[in-house]
Amino acid sequence: MLRKFFPRDKNYVLKEAQHSLENSLLQYLVDYVKVEYLLRFNALGLMDEAAERIKQHTGTDHSHLHEFYENLAGVYRYKNYSDNQLEFIFDGRDPMEKYSEDWSATYRQWVREFCRHEQFIRAILELTVFYPEDYTPQMAGLRLSTFITKFFELKIDSQKGIVRIRVA
Repeated sequence: MLRKFFPRDKNYVLKEAQHSLENSLLQYLVDYVKVEYLLRFNALGLMDEAAERIKQHTGTDHSHLHEFYENLAGVYRYKNYSDNQLEFIFDGRDPMEKYSEDWSATYRQWVREFCRHEQFIRAILELTVFYPEDYTPQMAGLRLSTFITKFFELKIDSQKGIVRIRVA
């Protein structure tokens, strides 16, 4: 079941497009974060334990990032389609194709912007590359939720959905 983030969150074609792209976009996120970390924090290319683990990581289990992805997808729908869910496409493309392209482009742009923040990079690496067996992902997940709140100035409430934060 897909989560409803705001009262008019009824664009089921867009939700399906976002859902179908989840694995590939999360893989893009992890790969981009790994490269960004190595470029920013290991510019000389010295192979310490952390750099070695990052380079050797090939995991494709992104289940710990699912909630983060769902929240970003909801924010995208809220920012772009919150007032009008109906859109006519006159260029002959299938709506699923158009939504997939638009969502992918926006997601990739957001990932590049997110990677400017060290705490984001560290949280993603903590949930993927450095994820220990006996670890509960709550702290990193909370850091990602807080990051979304600060970055977009939106709070994602479990009961009310997306709520705009008033900044003085």
